[in-house]
Amino acid sequence: MAFLTREDNKQVYYEDYGSGSEAIVLVHGWGMSCRLWDYSQAELRASNFRVVLIDHRGCGQSSKDFADMGINAIAADLVELINYLGLTRVVLNGWSLGGAVVVEAARNLGDTCAGLVLTCGATPAFLQKPDYPHGGTEEALAGTLAAMNADRINFLAVLSQGICATEISQEQIHWMWRIFTEASPMAAQTLGELGPLDQREILAQLSMPILSFVGAHDAVMDPAVCRSVKDINPAARLVEMADSGHAPFIDETAKYNSKLVTFCNECMG
Repeated sequence: MAFLTREDNKQVYYEDYGSGSEAIVLVHGWGMSCRLWDYSQAELRASNFRVVLIDHRGCGQSSKDFADMGINAIAADLVELINYLGLTRVVLNGWSLGGAVVVEAARNLGDTCAGLVLTCGATPAFLQKPDYPHGGTEEALAGTLAAMNADRINFLAVLSQGICATEISQEQIHWMWRIFTEASPMAAQTLGELGPLDQREILAQLSMPILSFVGAHDAVMDPAVCRSVKDINPAARLVEMADSGHAPFIDETAKYNSKLVTFCNECMG
């Protein structure tokens, strides 16, 4: 088991497969862990990429008692890990809230970031703004946080059932629920930070290739948010996953992995 030591001697868990100075770095969504990438990491490794995975602070096997579990703090962990491993070129892939994490990390990494993948990413904004009509509302987010605080276990069970749009097994639903329950209740702080999040200016200024996966039937992340990435950064590319919900790597595994590998090859080529 590998850990990166952060403030107050707290630990961030990571996995590192392969060698070399270039890697694909996979960043999971809120409350989950790097295990959610098990549907894709084998394909990436088979394509001869070095693959690095990280558990957010408060999630998976990382320390559960960080004082700061904010999006920028997680992005700082990611940048520190990339530097610690001596990586000189990376493609960052962020799923869900991980999309906001990798956008912030990409800004700080500069030329080290050779490509950016947003998988149903919660970026540039999770909630609607006066000049941005996409996403949810402050009332809906407040309701989500209240429901989770009132009955976290059953809230996470319902959430696990709504991640995918295709029919999946009870074992897969339970697998996701179990991963959710391993996260610290304090990770609600991270989710709450999606309220004021607005990364439009950052996204517009990024110069690396960007690929945004859109789950057409996503019940967690408004698909219009994922499509708006191209409006903000016209050089970005969209991949519409017509049969997917919030986890296209589960709903349409073969298509998702094929598009991801092709993009990573282009960035690293």
